[in-house]
Amino acid sequence: MLKRSFSSLTLPCRCCLLLGALALSACRSDAPPAPSTPTVGVQAVTTQRLDMQQSLPGRTVAYMVSDVRPQVGGIIRKRLFTEGQQVKAGQALYEIDPRFYQAAYDNAAATLAQAEASVLSAKPKAQRYKELQQIDAISEQDSDDALATLRQAEAAVLAAKASLQTARINLDYTRITAPIAGRIATSSYTPGALVTANQESALTTIQQLDPIYVDVAQTSAQLLALRKQMDSGALKAVNGKTQVQIVLEDGSTYAHPGTLEFVGTSVGTGTGNITLRAVVPNPSGLLLPGAYVRAVLPLAVNEHAILVSQSVVSRNTRGEAVVKLVGSDDKVSERVVQAGEAIKDQWVITDGLQAGERLVVEGGSKVAAGDSVQVRTVQAQQQAQAPAQQNAQVEAQADSALQAQAAGHSASTSQR
Repeated sequence: MLKRSFSSLTLPCRCCLLLGALALSACRSDAPPAPSTPTVGVQAVTTQRLDMQQSLPGRTVAYMVSDVRPQVGGIIRKRLFTEGQQVKAGQALYEIDPRFYQAAYDNAAATLAQAEASVLSAKPKAQRYKELQQIDAISEQDSDDALATLRQAEAAVLAAKASLQTARINLDYTRITAPIAGRIATSSYTPGALVTANQESALTTIQQLDPIYVDVAQTSAQLLALRKQMDSGALKAVNGKTQVQIVLEDGSTYAHPGTLEFVGTSVGTGTGNITLRAVVPNPSGLLLPGAYVRAVLPLAVNEHAILVSQSVVSRNTRGEAVVKLVGSDDKVSERVVQAGEAIKDQWVITDGLQAGERLVVEGGSKVAAGDSVQVRTVQAQQQAQAPAQQNAQVEAQADSALQAQAAGHSASTSQR
């Protein structure tokens, strides 16, 4: 019946009916699917014990430094050390021509012998004059003169001994020795050079490098903030000597940790920094004076620290750190937080989060504040997936979505 009525229609009417059917079919296939509630992965905010560390720039400084200078003048005859080697305290470094000082020593010794001989002559004479004066054989003035001559001879002996000691010291100074143990630098003078006593330029320099100092600078604002947190009870101070880890210029950690020995008592007026000094063992001599390093100091302990992945923290138009949370009504909200120190791939949140709140860690870019969502709990170890695994999951989800769309399109076509 339907076929006969359709065939009885004229050709223009048949064309209109076919076009209308095709348009209706196209509208049905292009109709958008019904919106669904998005799913996000959340994780409960937890607290943990955290050693608060601070990385500060610093420079290495020799533990002891001594400039070697001559104490007497003369011509250098020998250099008795190898440049760049370790020397011991008291080791001979240079030899100055000693002939002039040996002659002065011999002259002082002769003067002492002459003074002692005068004492040998004056002492018995003074004794005899004293006895004669007691029996009135001589005048009292003669006795006093003999005693004065003895005292002058004894004083001459003391002066001669002092001159001999001075001559001995000057003679010893012709062998210049190392005042401290350490590594010796290059020599500024060679044999044959003329040097003078207490000259301004040093012959060489000795530096003691084991242990070695590391001087670091901390801003007064950082120290003030740390003390305020300790006073409020948010942080607990580390007791005893603070251990210091040294990070070298290439980013590697030095094998021998040091200890913090000194905290500056004043703030630099030009920099606003406070100087901290650490003593670090340097048995192999790897650390040289003047090298740039970083010192990592564990300054305090935070018993209730909150750490979140850096990937879940974004910035708003004002540059503030923002995270997304899911409330008890399963709706998304945004909150401004205070992000402190970065530890590897995590931020230390100092304000804005409470333990037990549900933090959006997956799918946060697909939802906005106020959206209703379905919640899926994500374990802590699941957040640290490798990028390759995450990409594989994204690709698998995309393939599944494409397959479902293709299946739906085939079903609608078969129905038509």
